[in-house]
Amino acid sequence: MKKVVVLDYGSGNLRSAERALTRVGADVTVTADPHAALEADGLVVPGVGAFAACMQGLRAVDGPRVIGRRLAGGRPVLGVCVGMQVLFERGVEHGQDAEGCGEWPGVVEQLRAPVLPHMGWNTVQAPGRTVLFDGLEDQRFYFVHSYGVRNFPLGSEGVPSPLAPPLVTWAEHGDRFVAGVENGPLSATQFHPEKSGDAGAQLLTNWLQTLS
Repeated sequence: MKKVVVLDYGSGNLRSAERALTRVGADVTVTADPHAALEADGLVVPGVGAFAACMQGLRAVDGPRVIGRRLAGGRPVLGVCVGMQVLFERGVEHGQDAEGCGEWPGVVEQLRAPVLPHMGWNTVQAPGRTVLFDGLEDQRFYFVHSYGVRNFPLGSEGVPSPLAPPLVTWAEHGDRFVAGVENGPLSATQFHPEKSGDAGAQLLTNWLQTLS
């Protein structure tokens, strides 16, 4: 049974994530302890709310350093919703420009869509040879957000590997935005797999299978 830590930094659907991961067979701990987060087989970084507030909470538990150290050692990390957004360089919300973790270049900004927030079920366009979305063609996932990454210069639609550019899954809601990223040990989704029923459970199962 894989040991997974859901990082508790004051933001995110912690119990929903815990239940969803337990459902698919993980041994889950919800904690802010950096040592536990470093030692776990997998680390999940959730996130709900404003980019700047999430970064403030993440820094308070040494989250950026923990994420960086895990990735340097090839240890898997999964970001969810704003937990994905903070992995990018910057977030611009309500005129506030906040620095992110900087694992990927790119800016989180308001979607150019006629209706916001983007709330509800939506399909995604996953590239071939995806691992996260394996067996999930044409499935719908649950989104709740008004901001996203609209341009990702490093993104590719090739084969995911530690040496390849990030493999990007896209979605559309009046605007095209990043719905998922696979980049060696670092993976992320803009939607909430823990709220996405059987499709979300399968995605989490796929992720768990990448843990060594």
